[in-house]
Amino acid sequence: MPKLQGFEFWSHTLRGARHVVAPMVDQSELAWRLLSRRHGAQLCYTPMLHAQVFVRDANYRKENLYCEVCPEDRPLIVQFCANDPEVFVQAALLAQDYCDAIDLNLGCPQMIAKRGHYGAFLQDEWDLLQRMILLAHEKLSVPVTCKIRVFPEIDKTVRYAQMLEKAGCQLLTVHGRTKEQKGPLSGAASWEHIKAVRKAVAIPVFANGNIQSLQDVERCIQDTGVQGVMSAEGNLHNPALFEGRSPAVWELAEEYLDIVREHPCPLSYVRAHLFKLWHHTLQVHQQLREELAKVKTLEGIAAVSQELKMRCQEEISRQEGAKPTGNLPFHWICQPYVRPGPRERSKEKAGARSKRALEEEEECGTEVLSKNKQKKQLRNPHKTFDPSLKPKYAKCDQCGNPKGNRCVFSLCRGCCKRRASKETADCPGHGLLFKTKLEKSLIWKGTQPELQEPQTATPGTPGGFSEVMSSALA
Repeated sequence: MPKLQGFEFWSHTLRGARHVVAPMVDQSELAWRLLSRRHGAQLCYTPMLHAQVFVRDANYRKENLYCEVCPEDRPLIVQFCANDPEVFVQAALLAQDYCDAIDLNLGCPQMIAKRGHYGAFLQDEWDLLQRMILLAHEKLSVPVTCKIRVFPEIDKTVRYAQMLEKAGCQLLTVHGRTKEQKGPLSGAASWEHIKAVRKAVAIPVFANGNIQSLQDVERCIQDTGVQGVMSAEGNLHNPALFEGRSPAVWELAEEYLDIVREHPCPLSYVRAHLFKLWHHTLQVHQQLREELAKVKTLEGIAAVSQELKMRCQEEISRQEGAKPTGNLPFHWICQPYVRPGPRERSKEKAGARSKRALEEEEECGTEVLSKNKQKKQLRNPHKTFDPSLKPKYAKCDQCGNPKGNRCVFSLCRGCCKRRASKETADCPGHGLLFKTKLEKSLIWKGTQPELQEPQTATPGTPGGFSEVMSSALA
């Protein structure tokens, strides 16, 4: 059977999917995809997989795709990041029997993508992208698709999309933000860019960006003319988004945990999902937020979720008949998360920031902590690394490390050791007692009289140098 292309591929293989769950690293795993499909998602992507690792590591293939085969989990698109045509095709050949299409990630704006030279940081290398898509289109038995970010200029974005279509891309997902729009600088996605791309290409287009409710999905399709809409963050905070519902958080949390028991995944994935689902409630119950961060088992996570449910239900019983304040519903209802802007974010307490928030600030050029310090701060939100609050130490004259308080040379232990071994003086402050070269040579030759005969000292006077040396050698 010939490979379906373009609109035939979308209408038959993908069953005309309009509601799409985005590829999300460590977040769009099988359990979450199944939950999303139960609540209106018609197409899902795997998390982004690294093509080179997928080719090289059989365990990586097993853990991320081969062991996750599930009849309910179709249609499914596997996404890879890659920067080499041969490697990309090798990985795709190993994955094509387990999915309905292979997607090339050209949209990731994170710092790790910049370091690895993939994602949105390939969008200026059109010759390379043409070779990658063309080779995959020729070699694979399933269609190849792309997920991109836009350029600031609409006309350049359109030419970019047309280039990918000409190379063999059969479906294009357009995230309406540039690669610089991320973290606190995200801003609104440009549907104008997406609309222009849709008009300029003859393949199906999915839109991504600004989707927080079913009304947004319908409005986006109407305004841009796309075939489907992809949701990432909106889906994480409300997996029932495509149903047009905002259920109580514990309903979806309990359903997700049941699926995880049937289709296990790393505990870090589960914890991250619960943090997203309970995000607004955890702002109220900070103590349970810390417990959720520390718990080490799936049942422990379920217990924290159950405690959150009980507290919310107690609050409901106290507020029966009350109306929510402001524009948002009660905190125990699945609802969008509005990302704070740069000014609002700067007001947040450093200890309350998540690892992802710290990484986003790093990508935006803000001076932040090292990754090790970020981990320490996650374990202890009140820990601070402000240099102005650290104890002041006298510095070593040579290397700048803290010097010993009683070092006779005003050096640190390392520098003191190197110096004391070359000079005649010892450093009692560091407990270093060294023999001079002369003393070593006399001991070696056995001609040092003080070591062969006991030293007699005049009563009332301190012992001589040999007595001190004898005691040191002892």
